[in-house]
Amino acid sequence: MDLRQLSAIVAIADHGSFSAAADALSTVQSNVSAHVKKLERELGTVLVDRATGGMTEAGNLVVSRARRARAELDALMSDVMALNQDVAGTVRIGIIGTTARWLVPQLLDIIPRRFPRLTLVFVESTTTALDAQLSSGQVDLAVLNLPHVVGDLALIPLFEEELVLVADTSHPLAAFEEIGISELAGVALLLPYHGTAFRQELDEAARTLGIELEARAEVDGTRLIASLVFEGYGPAILPATAVPSYLLERWATVKVREIPPRLVGVAQRARSLPSAPTRAVLDMLTSIVFSPGRTPPGLTPVPPDQVRPSAIRAVSPMRSQAG
Repeated sequence: MDLRQLSAIVAIADHGSFSAAADALSTVQSNVSAHVKKLERELGTVLVDRATGGMTEAGNLVVSRARRARAELDALMSDVMALNQDVAGTVRIGIIGTTARWLVPQLLDIIPRRFPRLTLVFVESTTTALDAQLSSGQVDLAVLNLPHVVGDLALIPLFEEELVLVADTSHPLAAFEEIGISELAGVALLLPYHGTAFRQELDEAARTLGIELEARAEVDGTRLIASLVFEGYGPAILPATAVPSYLLERWATVKVREIPPRLVGVAQRARSLPSAPTRAVLDMLTSIVFSPGRTPPGLTPVPPDQVRPSAIRAVSPMRSQAG
């Protein structure tokens, strides 16, 4: 087993066929086929379904491990370079959409000046999708919603963000600065789908008052919910940063008393030693969040020892750097 064989199987998984994998690796299809056959012979099982080009169950397992192995080798090279005070390499950062809108520009402003040989790759996705990408090694860090119950992850809390009702200024509730959650009874909302941490917190807040939130639609992804709101498909409860400043004249943000703020943190694979570039990016992330004036209104930095118990109870079974 060698790196060329692992690269070949990962390329097939990523690109869907032997020929596309060969193009991606700048080689010929016969080389890719030979590498995969050697790997299958060594492992004693079929990894690629030749009829469809898809992975078998064993193939998916090998691809997942191969991604991690490649990530560890990349980290090894980066760490050796960092011994000479030269932080260089690539860091893949997964990030939820509403946070990406204000955090990514700041990272792009700071990191090239501090670490000119460090390359950033940003992957915008939902918390659910970032789980799998982090576990498989497709991203090195993930900024996502907590509480969190999936995967073997090390977690660091970053900030709490107010959740507000966002509605067209013509909506009856838009006239209020603050409402109680009971006033949402009977209001058709665009809601996160069941099973997400965001939906769980909303439902629990409503349930304590004997109310069930009414869904006009259930949507996976806060950014998509916000887009639907701005297209006129109904009000929603969203993070405060989901409404850009240039839309505040048209859209009202109303505080809902009983809904607690959401907790956002950064996750890493618990069983992997972060590379020097990854540690550098993590330092920049926390520096931005805890520097006065760098975060938008509605956000409060949260030191690990000040996290709400209700926000960390789902995290406790995992390894966590939140203490």
